[in-house]
Amino acid sequence: MATRRALLLIADIGGYTQYMQYHRSVLGHAEAATRRMLDRVVGAARDFDLIEIEGDAAFLSRDVDGLDGPATLSATTRAVVAMHRAFHVERRFVELNMCPCGSCTRTSDLTLKFVAHVGEVATQTIRRRKKLVGLDVIYVHRLLKNPVEVPEYLLVSDDLFRSGGTAAAELPVREVPQDLEGIGAVQTFVVDVADMAVPAPLPDPSWPQRLGSTLGMVGRGLPHVLPRRRPRQLVPAG
Repeated sequence: MATRRALLLIADIGGYTQYMQYHRSVLGHAEAATRRMLDRVVGAARDFDLIEIEGDAAFLSRDVDGLDGPATLSATTRAVVAMHRAFHVERRFVELNMCPCGSCTRTSDLTLKFVAHVGEVATQTIRRRKKLVGLDVIYVHRLLKNPVEVPEYLLVSDDLFRSGGTAAAELPVREVPQDLEGIGAVQTFVVDVADMAVPAPLPDPSWPQRLGSTLGMVGRGLPHVLPRRRPRQLVPAG
């Protein structure tokens, strides 16, 4: 199985479990809201390939052949800034639609965090579905279980940060030692996403956009609120 060096990036929605549990009565709207946000996040990750949607997270990758360490770290931070803004724009569009349900009005409870690592991967194909495998794939997923308390952050592995050179020097990071299950003690580096770019005001949706968003949410929610038809009971003859 041939291997290659790749940049691995996971965008994970924070507060997802509580959001889905709290709004289970309007599950169609909650599912549609998170799906819309993940779709925008993936679309903003230019030069990255979507490997898989993992519930509340998007796992992405890009080959780094021809990129040096600083360029690889810069590609990470550019993608994170773009994905973070796309998430918040779509979250605002959902929140400002005209549906008054809890799922639509409380999307502000959701946040977005990122972990990134660079390493060796291989492609495995099972029933025509391709996925990445290797220790470094496990590594980047293990990074999601960390002690970082900032709600929206980028956490990068030691390998990715140490090779970042000038790109690393420009990031206001702090060290976060971790003990990864099955891997052991590692050093990671975290930066608050808010410190990575100058924030710009989020756009408001137009009235046609608000109406379209509302109708879309209503359509997604109907199967969850309409009473289910009970199967007809056959009465025995006689």
